[in-house]
Amino acid sequence: MKRPDGFDPAASPRSERQTRPAVSAPVDRDGVTAEPVADQETDVIELDAARLRPKRSGAGASARPSGPRSTSRSASPSATPSPSSKVDAKPAATSSTSATVTLERPDEPADDAFLTPREAAKLRRRHERQEIRRFTARKRGRHRPWVIAAAILGVLIVVSVAGAYSPLLAVRSIEVVGASRVNQAEITEALSDQLGRPLALVDAGAVKAVLVGYPLIASYSLESQPPSTLVVRIVEREPVGVLQSGSVYTLVDAAGVTIERSDQPIAGYPTLMVTGGPTSKGFVAAAAVIRALPTDLRARVASVSASTADDVTLTLVDSPAEVVWGSAEDSVLKARILATTMAATDPSQVNQYDVSSPSAAIVR
Repeated sequence: MKRPDGFDPAASPRSERQTRPAVSAPVDRDGVTAEPVADQETDVIELDAARLRPKRSGAGASARPSGPRSTSRSASPSATPSPSSKVDAKPAATSSTSATVTLERPDEPADDAFLTPREAAKLRRRHERQEIRRFTARKRGRHRPWVIAAAILGVLIVVSVAGAYSPLLAVRSIEVVGASRVNQAEITEALSDQLGRPLALVDAGAVKAVLVGYPLIASYSLESQPPSTLVVRIVEREPVGVLQSGSVYTLVDAAGVTIERSDQPIAGYPTLMVTGGPTSKGFVAAAAVIRALPTDLRARVASVSASTADDVTLTLVDSPAEVVWGSAEDSVLKARILATTMAATDPSQVNQYDVSSPSAAIVR
């Protein structure tokens, strides 16, 4: 009896096929019962196990189209058909038997889902390189602001140094500030050899050699005012009193340096009556007391006498009273106490102010 699909087992050659006894009459999908065949043939299909291995897409894997696939394989007596396959077996005219297998599978990964040790090591090295690049990029990002700041600072330093030593910042004018007793024009002329030099290359030694020749200059400083001005700031010596030697009056400062000489008394400064001249201890103490007095009180002092460092005495212009000062210690405090005491009394009615002990001033 033939099956509805046209397959007749009896019509196929059975000389070279494997046979096995049929146990029961099969029933096909149309409900027709086939007659039992004693030597019914069974086509055995051998599937390649490598082709059924899952496939993963990735580097080095060839892309395969998804969806149903058709593969032809030669029959083998040792394998059985896969449940997910549809087998269409047709009688063969020769001794060799062929079968067409249609595998319906969804999208599957590539063949290299299971990596070899070499591929796994290569993938691990690639991942490590990516992590190293990511870490170093983040580290460079943290250091980038400092690198930029250092570069900017370096550029500024180079530009500043190059500009300072360039002819664009050369000395073209010299300005003398603070000179009253010293001839300003004379100092400017003496420093004319510095003209044309870059401000950073002004010869300080040469400037000092010029200014030392002026005894009225106590100290000086040099300032550069870009683009081309050199400023010389002078501090002149401050006179403290007049030393009289015969008919010659010499105006001196606290160090005993002569500022001015005259044959007439020099007004505005007290007369220094000391023993031993400008180098004595009495002169040093008297000069220290005068420098400690405020400007208004110093103008009221007529003379200062001292034979030692501890017996300084002052006389006033508008009063017959004398001021017993003592040593030059605590001169600022003594000057404040004297001014307060004179404001509380009438100097014309006082013979003596004793401030040698600041804690107990005495008025006689």
